[in-house]
Amino acid sequence: MTLLRLVVLLLWPGVVMAGTDFGALTPEERRILDDEIRSVLVENPILLNGLHGIPQATYPAPAYEEEIAADHALIARHADALFDDDLPGFGDPDAENMIALFTADGCADCKRAEDDLRALSDGYDLKVMLIDRGEHGDLADALGVGDLPFYVMPRMMIQGHMPAPVLARYLEKGTGQ
Repeated sequence: MTLLRLVVLLLWPGVVMAGTDFGALTPEERRILDDEIRSVLVENPILLNGLHGIPQATYPAPAYEEEIAADHALIARHADALFDDDLPGFGDPDAENMIALFTADGCADCKRAEDDLRALSDGYDLKVMLIDRGEHGDLADALGVGDLPFYVMPRMMIQGHMPAPVLARYLEKGTGQ
């Protein structure tokens, strides 16, 4: 089922009442509609839950199983330093979900990531440890921290800023303690 058909089915009652003919859209109007639909679905991925015909990826892909296992072992070796209660941070100290966030001064994406996590911590059982890359260079190097921000969960590492809806999906599944 194409995305356009999905949206038409979801919005059919409103479409009929408005008399909209999607077949009469110009290519530019279609592009604008597609962009708007994509934006809504990215911001609200729950809308796609349970729909038939949407392929579900199976993870981990066999080609990455060894790399994933190596990441899990690396995180486990450094878990005490990553999830240390003495690190600055926020959220429920006894939270089920934990994220260590590597940041740096002057990193705009790091500030956005922290703001996103602060907002998410209100609705999820989340504890966030803030780790300055400069102050904890040895730990960052051991983990292969590259682009900032860099998120470390007990079972996963993510490099680069992740939008809040993506982080929310990880939190809904649990960070893997």
